[in-house]
Amino acid sequence: MSEALQVVVVGGGAAGLVAAGFAARRGYRVTVVERNERPARKVMITGKGRCNVTNDSSPTDCVSQVPGNGRFLYSAFSAFSPQDTIALFTELGVPLKTERGKRVFPVSDKAVDIVDALVRFARSGGVKFVTGRVARLLLEDGVCCGVELESGRQISAYGVIVCTGGCSYPGTGSTGDGYDLARQAGHTVIPPRPSLVPLVIKESFCGDLQGLSLRNCTLTAVDSVTGKTVFQELGEMLFTHFGVSGPLVLSASAHMRDMAPERYRLSIDLKPALTPEQVDARLVRELEVKPNACLGNALAAVLPRSLIATVLRLAAVAGETKCHSVSRADRTRIGAVLKALPLTVEEFRPIAEAIVTAGGVSTRELNSKTMASRLVSGLSFAGEVIDVDAYTGGFNLQIAFSTGAAAGNHI
Repeated sequence: MSEALQVVVVGGGAAGLVAAGFAARRGYRVTVVERNERPARKVMITGKGRCNVTNDSSPTDCVSQVPGNGRFLYSAFSAFSPQDTIALFTELGVPLKTERGKRVFPVSDKAVDIVDALVRFARSGGVKFVTGRVARLLLEDGVCCGVELESGRQISAYGVIVCTGGCSYPGTGSTGDGYDLARQAGHTVIPPRPSLVPLVIKESFCGDLQGLSLRNCTLTAVDSVTGKTVFQELGEMLFTHFGVSGPLVLSASAHMRDMAPERYRLSIDLKPALTPEQVDARLVRELEVKPNACLGNALAAVLPRSLIATVLRLAAVAGETKCHSVSRADRTRIGAVLKALPLTVEEFRPIAEAIVTAGGVSTRELNSKTMASRLVSGLSFAGEVIDVDAYTGGFNLQIAFSTGAAAGNHI
């Protein structure tokens, strides 16, 4: 071996930098191997560039936001909680603020401030950075004793922490390398799948509405197999050429754990503040204002113009109908669409477009307190490479911080 370094962290993202920083604080000499010239590139794009750092919730509340394997994270969330995350960034000179839903952001609204702080945290402990890609683990008699880079360089280590992320946003360096490393060590890898991802919709009118953004609408998702409502929330969403996207849709996608064509059905309440009776009263008022106008023109006071034709088509009412000729039955059908515009989910968009990857290294083969492998001594995992994923709101970054801290503090 060409070098003798005590701890190697594979991947310089959120989990990797935290793991490296805490390992260095414990007195280890640490090297981070990162394939990008600049670390934490994925953190740069989180929260639309603002970086939703964490959610100011209790460990129990955090667990409730992890749909799969949440209980596995309880020890990590308890040992390094959202409040510990807030304290760490405050210590690193990044003031934070709490917004709706307990979401925590930097006061500057700049993700780069979080990235710089994470790098500062690592470097302050003497962590060294090596640019390169780890091709394989060095394993001897059930012990991980280092890594070999694609270049052939070998780095020996007392402990190796794999923090390579998932498969989402491969342009940031998350290309699934960690899964291959885990398999080399004999670990089970749960097949990766997208989470927090746009949805492909069967109905063709989504393409006609491409670019239309809806605010203050309520999106409901129903599992047609079980008949259960799996998601319902007020917020924003966007129509695209393939279907729908935006905050509401990304959140809803995380609740669709068993995706199959047409299994999940969406409905959009375009007027969530109004009851069906109030919607009808509103329609009556608008029709009475211009009784001789065409219905399609009159609805411009109620809906975005680009949405009118779609709503009328779904309600089976002609847009050329004069307002004075609109029947009560017509109004009822229009009102029903306004309160529940239907969409049928065909599939997730590709995993490369997902914010988070579900699946990964099986939690059954990891120590929940230390993130250490139960199969190979000297090997740990942290962050998105593990089979854990959460809903939106800062919880996924908190998973990275908590598991990274657990791995770094328990080498």
